[in-house]
Amino acid sequence: MKDSRLIMGMPVTIEIVGTDKADANRKISSTLEDAFNYFTYVDETFSTFKKDSEIMNINRGEIKLENASPDMREIFKLAEQTKNETNGYFYIVNRDGVYDPSGIVKGWAINNTAKLIKNAGFSNYYVDAGGDIEVGGHNSDGDKWSIGIRNPLNQDGNVKIVHLSDCGIATSGTYVRGQHIYNPHDMREEFSDIVSLSVIGPNIYEADRFATAAFAMGRKGIRFIENSNVTGKPRKFEGYMIDSKGIATMTSGFSDFVKKTANVSEETSTGDS
Repeated sequence: MKDSRLIMGMPVTIEIVGTDKADANRKISSTLEDAFNYFTYVDETFSTFKKDSEIMNINRGEIKLENASPDMREIFKLAEQTKNETNGYFYIVNRDGVYDPSGIVKGWAINNTAKLIKNAGFSNYYVDAGGDIEVGGHNSDGDKWSIGIRNPLNQDGNVKIVHLSDCGIATSGTYVRGQHIYNPHDMREEFSDIVSLSVIGPNIYEADRFATAAFAMGRKGIRFIENSNVTGKPRKFEGYMIDSKGIATMTSGFSDFVKKTANVSEETSTGDS
């Protein structure tokens, strides 16, 4: 069963695949409703476009962080952790000097929604919010989920199709929303060399936060993704970067996920680009 709704200013699509007759439509429908209600709660709490949201109350000084909700305090804690792990390239204070945690909230919310679905007893699911995706198990055909990486220079097509299960994929870029990502070390900088950077991670929370920070690093972001893997352990992160000339650079394990290749000039890289 699949449903889509407009929440958080973006399309949110959730699909749950039942495994047997015990997974009656009523149970799946109820789980979908709980999932969409959760996204609505996140929007009402963290939206910087809703004047009565908790984050806007904090920005106006009406609520102190120590008095904020547990979820709000968790997001600030996770944002600080991400800032430290990315050499300061992830920062939730925007160019206007106010808190905007959207760079971490979306992935966190998608991941929490996936947990909600799993806790309801379903292991096969697809959760997509604005193109950031977490998947579990398999699709209705019993295969891994096929997910396209959009061509930033021709948005009618994909440059890659990846075959995923039990992980997340996030893409950061300027080709849809313009210069909304910034380099915390130089907030006046505009990005022109690279146009998109996709990251596959163990879940969408991890993929999303690292994709945002890596894009802010510019060309060296793909090297950051490559080096985020711990030597001697299974690889956790893979990345695929496209520059303004349409040249793609991928991490050393990205091709393991590729199902289908579209027309794009590529070079395989270990991140030393």
